[in-house]
Amino acid sequence: MRAAAALVALILIVCAPARADDVPLVADLSSHLVAITTGFTGTDVLLFGATDGPGDIVVVVRGPQKDIDVRRKERFGPIWVNATSVSLKDVPSYYRVASTRPLAEFAPDELQERYQLGLQNLRFNIPSTNLPPEETGAFRTALVRLKTENGLYNEEVGSVNMMSSRLFRTELHFPSNVPTGTYLVEVYLFRDNAVTSAEIVPFTVSKIGVGADVYDFAMNYGAIYGILSVMLAVAAGYAASAAFRRT
Repeated sequence: MRAAAALVALILIVCAPARADDVPLVADLSSHLVAITTGFTGTDVLLFGATDGPGDIVVVVRGPQKDIDVRRKERFGPIWVNATSVSLKDVPSYYRVASTRPLAEFAPDELQERYQLGLQNLRFNIPSTNLPPEETGAFRTALVRLKTENGLYNEEVGSVNMMSSRLFRTELHFPSNVPTGTYLVEVYLFRDNAVTSAEIVPFTVSKIGVGADVYDFAMNYGAIYGILSVMLAVAAGYAASAAFRRT
């Protein structure tokens, strides 16, 4: 059903010559909401679009920015403890880049850096510390590695499929641990080693259902939630104890 809807949308885009002449790049998503329920195990969202002629497409998905403390563990006798830490500001909670072919083949290094295309070009705001630059760089590398291992950062070269000289599509995967918030999908059209057009499509990742209600209550009324949780645990333990005594 989703693929059929996307196909219809692509046909409508192609059949709108006036718009195609005015706008070199048109893109949209099969869904503008990723709904996280109790049984959420991850999902894919289809991005599709059209251009007014040949070119290379780059798709970048960025999640809400957060501040993250990265700590390095060091051995203290027989145990490992947290030692040096660095606070990284404005870190995307989710980052994925997809392209028609390797970026180095059509995107100059200065454009990759300007638009933060690729994991190596992600810019984190690192407050001044007493550590040398190479050591703070090691913390940045560790953060990118951990995000990648958790499926929250990814690079997919060649995953944007050109269905013709004008039509393109790609599947954007969001794992079960995807953070909630407002996301931005940036679509760039490259020609002759330059960005000739760009479009930004927003969408939302949100919790829904009973799980969302419990989460909101816990976040907004933390003290009450903690007291109720303790009372529920005590009641459950008492009920189990009474049941076993009867048997």
